[in-house]
Amino acid sequence: MAQSCRIVEIPIQGMDCAECTRHVRKAIEKVPGVESVEVFLASEKALVRLDPQRADYEGIRAAVSRAGYVAVTPEPRADEQTSAGATRALTVFGLVCGAVLFVIVLGEWFGLLEAAVSRVPWWASLLVIVTAGYPVFREVFYATLDQRVISHTLMTLGVLAALVVGEWATAAVVVFFMRLGAFSERFTADRTRGALKDLLGLSPQQARIERGGEEVDIPVQDVRPGDVVVVRPGEKIPVDGQVISGFSTIDQSLITGEGLPVEVGPGSRVFAATLAQGGAIRVAAERIGRDTTFGQVVTIVEQAESRPARVQRFADRFTAYFLPVVGGAAALTFLLRRDPMATVAVLVVACSCSVALATPIAVLASVGAAARRGLLLKGGRTLEVLAAVDTVLLDKTGTLTFGRPRITQVVTLPPFDEKVLLGLAASAERYSEHPLAEAVRRAAFEKGERLEEPRDFRALPGAGVQAVIKGRTVIVGKRTSLPDTLPPNLEAVVTELENRGASLMFVSVDGQPAGVMAAEDALRPEISPAIDQLRQLGIERVELLTGDNAGSASHVAGALFIDFQANLLPEDKIRIVEEHQAKGRIVAMVGDGVNDAPALKRADVGIAMGVAGSEIALEAADLALMTENWLLVPAAFRLARRTTRVVRTNLLFTAAYNLVGILLAAFGLLPPILAAAAQSLPDLGILANSSRLLHWKP
Repeated sequence: MAQSCRIVEIPIQGMDCAECTRHVRKAIEKVPGVESVEVFLASEKALVRLDPQRADYEGIRAAVSRAGYVAVTPEPRADEQTSAGATRALTVFGLVCGAVLFVIVLGEWFGLLEAAVSRVPWWASLLVIVTAGYPVFREVFYATLDQRVISHTLMTLGVLAALVVGEWATAAVVVFFMRLGAFSERFTADRTRGALKDLLGLSPQQARIERGGEEVDIPVQDVRPGDVVVVRPGEKIPVDGQVISGFSTIDQSLITGEGLPVEVGPGSRVFAATLAQGGAIRVAAERIGRDTTFGQVVTIVEQAESRPARVQRFADRFTAYFLPVVGGAAALTFLLRRDPMATVAVLVVACSCSVALATPIAVLASVGAAARRGLLLKGGRTLEVLAAVDTVLLDKTGTLTFGRPRITQVVTLPPFDEKVLLGLAASAERYSEHPLAEAVRRAAFEKGERLEEPRDFRALPGAGVQAVIKGRTVIVGKRTSLPDTLPPNLEAVVTELENRGASLMFVSVDGQPAGVMAAEDALRPEISPAIDQLRQLGIERVELLTGDNAGSASHVAGALFIDFQANLLPEDKIRIVEEHQAKGRIVAMVGDGVNDAPALKRADVGIAMGVAGSEIALEAADLALMTENWLLVPAAFRLARRTTRVVRTNLLFTAAYNLVGILLAAFGLLPPILAAAAQSLPDLGILANSSRLLHWKP
């Protein structure tokens, strides 16, 4: 069945908190043919993996409806729109009536409108209860059929209790605040979704392509790889691709977070949703829609909820026990005080949704704000672990350095000269993506050497590459590719270069040493202050892990005052990560996301630098920096710690608020009307506290 399964995306309406997403997920999971479900609060949708032969949209839609929510199609039918409009009209009518009754009953509570209250007919209160309360009662009804107790179950019991004792007007006002609370939850969730909606709104919906010698405007989703897209000044680029003609300056701040525009021309890579500021360009489309770098950014932000923090799981367990405890407190209140109105107040004051909202609202705010600044965080778990990191391990090439080394010296052995050696080495490295390979190719080009097509090319893991060039077997890589003993003159030069901190590439031809090439790469200027900031955050253990020689590693580590380990293979880096973890340390690994992918995955938090356009790096990392600005690394640690503080504050606030509210209600100090009013306030408090994260800047 696994081969016939497919993933469908279903928009869901009516979800206000994490508790809602669990209800929707459980409802869909019960549909025959459904294999797995992920439900996202921020993007209001479910990703359902199903067998299309056994499960269909109507079955899922019915299951979601029974859970009290609405599964919609992208373009609702007219009857659905009419029904939704009628429901909204009834709700507004009920809320208006409820507001009037609230003023009357509150005035009566202070003894100001006693005569007026006695004149409110019971049927007017019942009308408010039915019209305003219908969506809530429907949700409670289906939850009860499904043997679930939700937060609105307790409030519904409170309404019924008020009706039993004849407090019709009070019951109506409680319903009014139930709906007001639901609106506050919706407002809280929508406020957080704003970051994602703003992000989605930045993607162009139309593209201008060349068809039959003419320029035609079509929807972006209709563009195909290979199409030529025309972009004029002031327009956003709709696809990822390569410039084939024209010159322009591009604002890439949405992708990389960089404030300064970059100049592009033929051969340059450009990204969807970036802005062309000057000059028209023609772009060969390579990736469209969700496959673009911007699409991957949106997907990561949408799916941040699928990796919840451990504190979120605690909140989920707390909610599961909270509702029965409140029910018990209400029963105890009635048994001890024989006060039905105090019992009603206990039932309606409890707010479990605020507990469920405390973590995801803060996490989504942080993830959305960070994404707009070129920093991709994969969910609450990443933030939580990042805040606890005490050990940071660093790659060198492309991480601490620019990753664009240049060949500074070539030492040859007879019968080879510098030009021939560079030609052989560059041909062997022709299809290698390593930064040192690019340096060799660039040096050969500058010498006027033409690259040959390599045969039998293969990578030597952690050692270099091997290929057959003009019938000769050429190996380029570490010293291990050469015999143990080198000629004395070459040995002396190698020692001098290693002491200088150069990266060395040894070349052998047909099993005999042919020479060595020295490459040097400049250290990023922001590295030193960034590491100082990490130390100020309390992270004292910072260590360099590199495959380069000890001399090169010592040169870099000495400049940064950090420890180092050199001559490492990829598996050595994994071993070192595991050794730190065995000592109880929380490890973050910072690398380029490609060569270091295994170590990034093994670390508690993998941080990849400059991943724009790299699908491998985006997949490997828990935290991805679209740009190569190292100062974003300590900024990410600060954001993680700030988010953790906000989450803890939210949880403490809502726990204390509920405890005080239940105690006041149980002792008769908080009447049902004020209890219902108080029930909706924690959501707004959580929103106010979490919204500070929406405005985070590095």
